Amino acid sequence: MGLGAIGVPSLILILVVALVIFGPSKLPEIGKAAGQTLREFKKSTSGIMGDESKDENETKQASLSETEKESNQIEDKD
Repeated sequence: MGLGAIGVPSLILILVVALVIFGPSKLPEIGKAAGQTLREFKKSTSGIMGDESKDENETKQASLSETEKESNQIEDKD
């Protein structure tokens, strides 16, 4: 039973409990803070993923240039 098993009634119950605990004035502030945290997390993970793909591209380009050098050396020998 994972996170995908949470249905609409469960979400409503969670929201009602949060409303009772934090009150109507604090709930928007908590939602805003959670949204900002999620936004920063997405930005940092996309930056990490961008760095990894950049490294992979550099590695591929380096290996291609080495292969081209080797093929040129073989052609020069012929």
